[in-house]
Amino acid sequence: MPDLLIELLSEEIPARMQARAAADLKERVTNGLVDAGLTYASAGAFATPRRLTLSVEGLLAGSPPQREERKGPRVDAPEKALAGFLRSAGVAREDLQIVDDKKGQVFIAVIERPGRPAAEIVAEVLERVVRDFPWPKSMRWGTGDLRWVRPLHSILCILSDEAGHTVVPLDIDGHVAGDRTRGHRFMAPAEFSVTGFDDYAAKLKRANVVLSAADRAEIIRADAETQAFALGLEVVEDPGLLAEVAGLVEWPVVLSGDIGAEFLHLPPEVLQTSMKEHQKFFSVRDPKSGRIVRFVTVANRDTADEGATILAGNRKVLSARLSDALFFWDNDLRVATNDIGVWVKALDNVTFHNKLGTVGERVNRVAALAREIAPLVGADPDRAEQAARLAKADLSSEMVYEFPELQGVMGRYYIEASGLDADIAAVAQEHYSPLGPSDSVPTAPLSVAVALADKIDVLAGFWLIDEKPTGSKDPFALRRAALGVIRLVLDQKLSVRLLKLIVAHITRVFSESYFRSQASLLQKIDPDLPDDIREEAQLAIEGRTKVIDSDTPEDVEYFFPVSALAADLLAFIHDRLKVYLRDRDIRHDIIDACLAMPGNDDLTLLVNRAEALSAVLKTEDGENLLQGFKRANNILSQAEAKDGVEYSYGADVKYAETDAERTLFAALDQAETLITPAMEAQDFETAMAAMATLRAPIDGFFEAVQVNADSGVIRRNRLNLLSRIRTLCLSVADLTRIEG
Repeated sequence: MPDLLIELLSEEIPARMQARAAADLKERVTNGLVDAGLTYASAGAFATPRRLTLSVEGLLAGSPPQREERKGPRVDAPEKALAGFLRSAGVAREDLQIVDDKKGQVFIAVIERPGRPAAEIVAEVLERVVRDFPWPKSMRWGTGDLRWVRPLHSILCILSDEAGHTVVPLDIDGHVAGDRTRGHRFMAPAEFSVTGFDDYAAKLKRANVVLSAADRAEIIRADAETQAFALGLEVVEDPGLLAEVAGLVEWPVVLSGDIGAEFLHLPPEVLQTSMKEHQKFFSVRDPKSGRIVRFVTVANRDTADEGATILAGNRKVLSARLSDALFFWDNDLRVATNDIGVWVKALDNVTFHNKLGTVGERVNRVAALAREIAPLVGADPDRAEQAARLAKADLSSEMVYEFPELQGVMGRYYIEASGLDADIAAVAQEHYSPLGPSDSVPTAPLSVAVALADKIDVLAGFWLIDEKPTGSKDPFALRRAALGVIRLVLDQKLSVRLLKLIVAHITRVFSESYFRSQASLLQKIDPDLPDDIREEAQLAIEGRTKVIDSDTPEDVEYFFPVSALAADLLAFIHDRLKVYLRDRDIRHDIIDACLAMPGNDDLTLLVNRAEALSAVLKTEDGENLLQGFKRANNILSQAEAKDGVEYSYGADVKYAETDAERTLFAALDQAETLITPAMEAQDFETAMAAMATLRAPIDGFFEAVQVNADSGVIRRNRLNLLSRIRTLCLSVADLTRIEG
């Protein structure tokens, strides 16, 4: 079985495209080979800045012959149907066979395809893949019509086995496949031939090319850490930057340089961001002080002066970049220390969304909501409002304008510089969290209050203007905001009635946007209208404005379905909670059973109930209790439907005829005395455990008792007893929603 080696050598491929391109090359070529009848043992794809490589091992030498029997129309079918079948099958009429079928005699076409050599199939598949390659951006150059991410230089395509190797005959727009390639552009530019993948990888390494992106990243990481360790320093981890830099070089050479002393007092985040974004430098930190003191850059070649010239040039460019950052820092500090409120006022001139007003208006809403939330999380309302008003002030700063990713981080520095307390300053950075499932959640009460308010405002606002996520599209990151609300509440074990907060805040946002729209309408009333009509229109608008001037849900509900909108938003948060809890091994039907209970907008209460129910149902008693409940519920529901009455009251132990009935009465009485106070105290574990004790008496009841007794009195009493089982179990969770 031969092995296949493909290399597509070009000008530099952008680093962000390399991994996806290597995966696409592997998937499309191997799928094409398999579809053509060529199976293989294994395949591996590689990418460097200048080349995409695919190695396929254990490929069949040729596709096997294929024989297909294709069923056609009946023998008495119209001629047009038969002609269409002949065209699709590619056979003549005399080649058809007639066989008996369930519906009569039909034509059968026997299509035989001879096997094809691997080289022919590989050439066909590779040309199709190259011409239709899914680059995010591509270009056409020269006189050909081939499009590639950058100008394509050469194609290496060979099949090799124990007897040697052969070049696959292939010509794509003048690029004739061969067995030759080149090494490093500067250090080893001469061509050389290869006989297979092992020979190819070994010769590339001798020609100063590390083929594997993972190997290049490991070289960079290890060398950078070694150089930093020798100086008593440490490299700031940045996996994203490491992957990007590994895609910029074929022969990584790690160089370490120092940062000018005049820049060392800049915040570490500023130094790190500036070096990363502008120069693709790694930051080197002093673990004792936490300051960034050096940088690491990665060159693409060895030099006679061991990188001294490269480092000198990098220091010069870095100094220019950091001079800009220093200028922004000094200017921003002057504003922050004099009057940081200037930045807050400037937010009134920044549009957040054309239907939701300015960032300044959003800050006012978040501050009002943070004030409401503060007592629920143990924060002072006045300080929560103050922190919320300052949390986005740094959006007006020069530093954040230049580096948007530093929003919040710079706010913390600037608020502290203005003389305010550190806990208020921390809110500026922490209120954006959590940004994702792996991001940390703030724990300080002030930060939790403002973070919750910030996320609820985003959700309520975009729900109000009907900009909800659809399918995979979520341009305003509302799923992330909902997950943030969930994690903030659950991590701090907060008891927060979300629905009340959402209704109040949607009312607040609606009132604000409503007043804005009414003011606009007042300006747009046509002055040429007859006086009586114009006055009537103006009075109508002013009257409606007065109605909602109280800013209460009841008044707003007159004009807008706030309750329905809030319920829809809560359902969206519940959907995100289901995903979150499934990752914690809580089944979807258990979540649904708890969502059906009152108070489901208290997420902590909801999760505690779900965890307790999940734990009980994993036990034998819990599983059998569920079956007993379902049996009781089914019998009771059928009897109620048949009799046209509800059996929900009147079970009396004096009508019990068997010990099993009397035992069940006693067990229900005992369980009730435990479950009722436990549910009032939200002690779900105790309530679930008490419910599980009913397993044995319910089993005993069904084994010994016939519910539908001949006596009407006994039958009604037993049905009412089943109703007690249903009522008691449903007081804990809606077990009708549990599967199984």
